[in-house]
Amino acid sequence: MMKVSSLQAASPATPSTSRLWQTICAKQDLPPHAGVCVRLNERHVAIFFCARTGALYAVDNFDPIDKTSVLSRGIIGSIGEEAVVASPLFKQHFNLKTGQCLEQPDIQLKTYPIRCHEGLVQVAV
Repeated sequence: MMKVSSLQAASPATPSTSRLWQTICAKQDLPPHAGVCVRLNERHVAIFFCARTGALYAVDNFDPIDKTSVLSRGIIGSIGEEAVVASPLFKQHFNLKTGQCLEQPDIQLKTYPIRCHEGLVQVAV
């Protein structure tokens, strides 16, 4: 699990000025096409960096189907136009933007706003 660094108030260019951002790491420290787990306010959050598109995603690391914290170890890819992570144990696919499980639509992960600000990956808290 990565160590999380400082909090930062939202910049004026950020749509929600009441939002606080937690700096996670430098973007260059994220492995491409893979996930890392960070602890954020007592929650384990899986951070994914898709090097092909440059997109960042943040979802709960806890897989609600197999009841373990493993999603950061999942494989990211796409199904159609949607970016997904496949759970490493039972292989269910979760939409990285919405958290929706494609195989079981009644199951959804919590997602978190994420951004790259001045080269630093930040998640809204």
